[in-house]
Amino acid sequence: MEAYVNHLSKLESAKYKPDMLILREKDLTEEEYEELLKRVWKRLSDSSVEVIPHTFLTAAKNNGISSIHLPFPLLKKYMESETVGEASYEKSKSLQGMERIGVSVHSLEEALEAERLGASYVTAGHIFSTDCKPGLAPRGVEFLENVCKGVKIPVYAIGGIHPDNLARIAQTGAAGACMMSEYMRAEYTG
Repeated sequence: MEAYVNHLSKLESAKYKPDMLILREKDLTEEEYEELLKRVWKRLSDSSVEVIPHTFLTAAKNNGISSIHLPFPLLKKYMESETVGEASYEKSKSLQGMERIGVSVHSLEEALEAERLGASYVTAGHIFSTDCKPGLAPRGVEFLENVCKGVKIPVYAIGGIHPDNLARIAQTGAAGACMMSEYMRAEYTG
């Protein structure tokens, strides 16, 4: 956890400053994740970077955070098990209080379903080859364009994004792009 928090210094001084930080740490228990979230939240509370918890809904609520980012299957699980009626969208009991719900999608069909279920935005990927998905073919820019055209909510590209391909992302109609590796190896500018 300490190493993760130390990477925040790189993020804060990186050439390309993020608007949001989706805090994803899938190998932690919820208790460990909540401790990390508290430390990151405290560290970035005076910055312009919005911290969005990933997956751990209770940790977000316990810290007064009204945003969450979910894997698509988890959004479906919350909505299918707790939503009453399909004619109009009603937040499940678990998601009540969440003002912004982001969802990771890997197809146009998932993006459309996430939007129907009340997602505020989606991250679509992976767009380019990335070390995070070794051996898995990227979905490409055409996939991203199709998702952007298919939904009315903001779409953020994810996967293999770096400064050299941001212009290609901008041409698709995406609201923005998610970078991880670039921030992890960012050079200090100050």
